[in-house]
Amino acid sequence: MAKKGDWVQIYFIGLNPEQRASNLPEDTRRVPLEIRIKGFLLNDEAKIGDTVKIETPVGREVEGKLEEIYPEYKHNFGKPVIELLQVGKQLREMIEGDQE
Repeated sequence: MAKKGDWVQIYFIGLNPEQRASNLPEDTRRVPLEIRIKGFLLNDEAKIGDTVKIETPVGREVEGKLEEIYPEYKHNFGKPVIELLQVGKQLREMIEGDQE
């Protein structure tokens, strides 16, 4: 159960497929634009699935379905690029070689 002021994530449909721009690729155009936003809960309390209002860090009020309470950041920089793993070592060797 989330309480007023808790950091939460909400979800809502921003655009239905028929509202999407016609110049989008077909596979993108045929699905709704789904939006997820994090902010501070304005409702006194709510549970996952409830429709709630939040205030974003920039002060915007947004309404949507409560999806997570204290959501984690799940992004990363992806898998390492094999070709780049040795660049630092090779560069140091090149620099050290120039100093001789």
